[in-house]
Amino acid sequence: MGKRAAVRRVRAEFQGRRDRDAGGVQLSVIEGGWDPVAEDERYPRKKKRGGYAANDHHQQQQAQPREPAREQAYVKNVVPKSEGQARLIEAIDNSNLVLALGPAGTGKTYLAIAKAVEALRAGKVGRIVLCRPAVDAGENIGFLPGDMEEKLAPYLRPLYDALQDRMSAKQVKAMIAEGQIEIASVGFMRGRTLNNAFIVVDEAQNCTYVQLKMILTRLGWNSKMIVTGDPAQSDLLPELSGLAPVADKIEGMKGDIGVVRLAQGDVVRHPLVAKMLDVL
Repeated sequence: MGKRAAVRRVRAEFQGRRDRDAGGVQLSVIEGGWDPVAEDERYPRKKKRGGYAANDHHQQQQAQPREPAREQAYVKNVVPKSEGQARLIEAIDNSNLVLALGPAGTGKTYLAIAKAVEALRAGKVGRIVLCRPAVDAGENIGFLPGDMEEKLAPYLRPLYDALQDRMSAKQVKAMIAEGQIEIASVGFMRGRTLNNAFIVVDEAQNCTYVQLKMILTRLGWNSKMIVTGDPAQSDLLPELSGLAPVADKIEGMKGDIGVVRLAQGDVVRHPLVAKMLDVL
């Protein structure tokens, strides 16, 4: 047998075996049918992996009406709960010097600090200055340990609480470290000029007339000052507290000054607070 005959014989045996495996059916590519190579070129491998589902989901989102964009940062909206609080907010917005006098629980300090944080976030001022007189409420707790800030911390704790209600404790700590928020005692304000600042003087009923005169004259350019206090709850002798006399004199002045007197009906704490004010 020649070489060519052997080759033809091997090919015939291979062809017969392939036909038997395929059931005697000859398979061939039909023109115009599905071509896997062309399919890969049309749809790249990245889009084949979940690409169809992502496109369908995107088309469904476009078909549905979109909701308005929501504010990501959670900020409590401060709204007045009484006519007195509405007058106080209006006075803070329209005046650079405001004296807020009223009983406990009327939201004097909270509204003042809330407006201060709002002004700082809006870029209207460069810093917040919170000050309070370091006066014991009838109890002498002796010498406190630590440096000046640690000694004043118990007296200024209410200001920290109000700040942390408007922002997180981490933000308060960072802003204090950067100097955007300053918390100090009234006794350390002499000689300063507070420019581009929002100043809140809390518990002003425990300041003398001389101290209030000194603190009011610290107001500088592009600054706003809010003085809060309750003349009926002074820890000083009645003749030493200077809040009521200062308010009476300033109230008659014309200009960018506001004096807001809150009453028992403006108390927003527990209802018992308003009732106790009638008795105590």
